[in-house]
Amino acid sequence: MGRILAIDFGKKRTGIAVTDEMQIIASGLTTVDTKEIFSFLKEYSSREKVELFLVGKPKQMDNTDSESEILILPFLKKLKNLFPKIPMRRVDERFTSKMAFQTMIDSGLKKNQRKNKALVDEISATILLQSYLYNQ
Repeated sequence: MGRILAIDFGKKRTGIAVTDEMQIIASGLTTVDTKEIFSFLKEYSSREKVELFLVGKPKQMDNTDSESEILILPFLKKLKNLFPKIPMRRVDERFTSKMAFQTMIDSGLKKNQRKNKALVDEISATILLQSYLYNQ
């Protein structure tokens, strides 16, 4: 069995979470500069077996695509071209940033630590992945 890699794509930063090999536990992996996302994914997939890419799908409250979906489409196309054998699934990412911020509060992080947007992105990716695993 391979890992599931969750991607919370952003214009500046991309949060990444991953499962264990048994696909039971979701853990935050890192946040990378979006300009470096493909080199990171190539390097990571060269040393770990990735079975699935899980990519957040930004939605509006009325269930229509968010404006940021336009930014994600070229990323998805290149991801599919670079990794044609790894399937990709999309998952609704509404509220993940708010849930990530609340998680930071609940875990006792101080106010200045909660300003770390890279950590918010990583936690958001973890929430996406946990949601996917729970609903599978």
